[in-house]
Amino acid sequence: MKKLLLASTSTLHGEAYLAYLLETLEVFFKDVKTITFIPYARPSGISHDAYTALVAKAFAKIGKEVIGLHTFEDARTGIQNAEAFFTGGGNTFLLVKQLHELAAMIPLKDKVTKGTPYFGTSAGSNIAGINMQTTNDMPIVYPPSFNTLGLVNFNINAHYLDPDPKSNHNGETRETRIKEFHCFNTTPVVGLREGSFIYIENDISTLKGAFEARIFEQNKVPYEGINLHF
Repeated sequence: MKKLLLASTSTLHGEAYLAYLLETLEVFFKDVKTITFIPYARPSGISHDAYTALVAKAFAKIGKEVIGLHTFEDARTGIQNAEAFFTGGGNTFLLVKQLHELAAMIPLKDKVTKGTPYFGTSAGSNIAGINMQTTNDMPIVYPPSFNTLGLVNFNINAHYLDPDPKSNHNGETRETRIKEFHCFNTTPVVGLREGSFIYIENDISTLKGAFEARIFEQNKVPYEGINLHF
């Protein structure tokens, strides 16, 4: 029985890291003491140790310890021993590449599918879907596969932005890009706005937070909603 919390972002404007989610996380992780953090999405500017320290500082506010998956000689051992997981944001291409190269993608999926709580933000939420083909990130590296965890039967577009009717920008909108994806793929896509998150327990998906999601299905008009059952 999967237990997932998939957020669009880790940090809202003007707030501390994970601040808007801490109350929810305290309930979500109430039965665990230590959370295994997966830091592989961060490409530069901050080390895995520093990224883990940032996460540990936030989780200390709700009495949880954090250990970085990168500290294990074999990532699969760290996954097997984990009480719970948090995968942070960064670049989804880099995250997927490293998980595949560490032979960690399948063990992580198996562990979470059996009930180990999984929390993701941004790239960490993207990989919960069928594949990473609806990420906003640039392909700064080339993963061996675009396939991800497949913990839900849809893809997530984190940091979803609505078209600005006052803008003179002529580039493609997020909605346009997702419609392009549906020219070749049938997987539903949930546009997850900042401040919103998906809570999944006992196979029931609930959208929570400040906004509804923008939902895209092939050959359908995009619509607003909280129903994530496809």
